[in-house]
Formats: sequence, structure tokens, C-alpha cells
Amino acid sequence: MSTEAHSAVRCPHCRTPLTLSTADGKSVAQPVREEWSPPPVKEVLAVYGDRVKDASVAARGAARVRESMARARRAAAQRRAAQSMRSRPSRSA
Repeated sequence: MSTEAHSAVRCPHCRTPLTLSTADGKSVAQPVREEWSPPPVKEVLAVYGDRVKDASVAARGAARVRESMARARRAAAQRRAAQSMRSRPSRSA
């Protein structure tokens, strides 16, 4: 595998891989495919632009999130309490 076919030299402005060419202008390396980039956020969000906010659905969703967070806090507190009980040395009389 030659180093000319996979040049690491890139354009400093657009980061496009640069290839070597011969005196008659033909490229020594295979043409490099363009890399895929995601569409602009504005185009993606435009699909959701005409949706109407349903207050009752939003309230139920928010209540679910709050309950889930409360359960997670309670579970974390129980884990911390159990860990602190295990780490304390037991006293024997």
C-alpha cells in the first residue's frame, strides 16, 4: 500500500484530503468520498413546528418525570444509609 494513495495532507481551511497528481493532471490516488454530515437542526425541527402543545399530556409527562426523580432520590438515600451502616464498626459489649 503506497502512501500516495492515502495521503494524510488536508486543506487547512476545509479539511478536504489533498491528493497527488501527475504532470498531465491525472490523479494518482483514488477520489475520496465526502463524509456524511447531519442535516441542520433548523430543518429537523421544522417537522415539529406545526404541532400543538397539549397541556394535559404535558402535565402527565411532567408528573411522571417528577415521580421517577423522587424514586431515584429515595433509592439513592437508602443505598447511602445501607453503605454507612456497613462501614461503621460494630461495638460489642
